[in-house]
Amino acid sequence: MVGCMILRSFLGAVVAAGLSLTGAVAGEAARPIVVELYTSQGCSSCPPADALLGQLAKRPDVLAMSLPITYWDMLGWKDTLANPENTARQKSYSKAMGKGGIYTPQIIVDGLTDVVGSRDAGVKSAIAARKADEMTVPILLKPDGHEVHVSIGSGKLASGKPADATVWVFHILSSATVAIGRGENEGRTMTYRNVVRDLKPAGAWKGEALAIDLPRHDPTDPPHDTLAVVVQQGGYGRVLGAAFISRPDYASR
Repeated sequence: MVGCMILRSFLGAVVAAGLSLTGAVAGEAARPIVVELYTSQGCSSCPPADALLGQLAKRPDVLAMSLPITYWDMLGWKDTLANPENTARQKSYSKAMGKGGIYTPQIIVDGLTDVVGSRDAGVKSAIAARKADEMTVPILLKPDGHEVHVSIGSGKLASGKPADATVWVFHILSSATVAIGRGENEGRTMTYRNVVRDLKPAGAWKGEALAIDLPRHDPTDPPHDTLAVVVQQGGYGRVLGAAFISRPDYASR
């Protein structure tokens, strides 16, 4: 489960070196640091990273997400949780970061830091560094009977550059257990935490307050029990804001 099974909103304090915000509430908890693990059931190097992601998923100060990719499928085992959107997102990060290619297990912290996913110390150091340099757009998620109302505060970049951020919506399954029948992990039964089953852009944040209504249940959505919203500069750059909501306040039916 992503954190506790309650509504969570994360409204950060103003950071002089980062964002100048309106709508921030003094004393509110800081937003979670976004950790994305790119992994595959067919990758023998991935289980330690999957275990680390499971540990991070228990931390209330982290939004830890597992994004299974498709390019290992050709090596004898089709990942039962992978989807092309996850692969496309990892490739977009590689381009944005000027990397020469993609690999598993890869962890990306807050859209900025690339770490080998099994390197516990390196991942936790990257999370700590982002906590010391928070740039936060306040996000509030409020469900009702039919929709989840997303309220994103206003703000501006300290650099003076126009804010040009994508609002991403992630549908997440908190736990999935898979018996792997072939490939490098043949014979293993793995439990994956906070698996991204679907992701899509839901709008653009240009520095002004923004409200978006998301359907609480859409029959086209894959099975999931958690919804996360991430505001990310340029689509694949610095994370500016994040929030999530989990059962019992939000659930697929």
